[in-house]
Amino acid sequence: MIKISNINKSFGNLEVLKGINLEIKPKEIVSIMGASGAGKTTLLQIIGTLDKADKGEILINGTDVSTLKEQELSKFRNENIGFIFQFHQLLPEFTALENIQIPALIAGTSFKEAEIEAKKILDFLKLSNRAKHKPSELSGGEKQRIAIARALINKPKVILADEPTGSLDTQNKEELHRLFFDLRNEFGQTFVIVTHDESLATLCERTIYMKDGIII
Repeated sequence: MIKISNINKSFGNLEVLKGINLEIKPKEIVSIMGASGAGKTTLLQIIGTLDKADKGEILINGTDVSTLKEQELSKFRNENIGFIFQFHQLLPEFTALENIQIPALIAGTSFKEAEIEAKKILDFLKLSNRAKHKPSELSGGEKQRIAIARALINKPKVILADEPTGSLDTQNKEELHRLFFDLRNEFGQTFVIVTHDESLATLCERTIYMKDGIII
């Protein structure tokens, strides 16, 4: 599903990624661990096409994303990659249902179709009763699950998560950990998760350790 070949990235004189090579299989749940500054988030952003490598190649489901022009890249990202962040990044003025619909509307899906799909995901996540609530009316765990629903709306092949349990308490962390596997089994996505959470990493099928810009 994802093939990374000789990825290098620098910011000024600071070399952050130093020749990363990595393959991730379809439907695999992989965690990336390492100390702060190891290059984990930079690698995740490059995989997600939010940043560009200085050198190297990334294939996602057979597409070399490094060759895509900006408009093509935006379309590819919206259709193929879902993002989950540590802090949910929900828009406060919209309801849970509306937040979930946004990526689908950007992709050109009709409002009605986006609403139907969003409601299906809410039902799967057992959050249908929160559809009309705004983020300020949701608990931390509910906000993060709404953010996950938003990441799922366009049926992406890859879900990228950056410290997804970092702002949650123990109970919500455990529920979210189980949810990732339920989602993979239900929707067939590949998950790449940057985390400091040992309990989450232990559950993943493979853990990749990074140090000083390389995979160790």
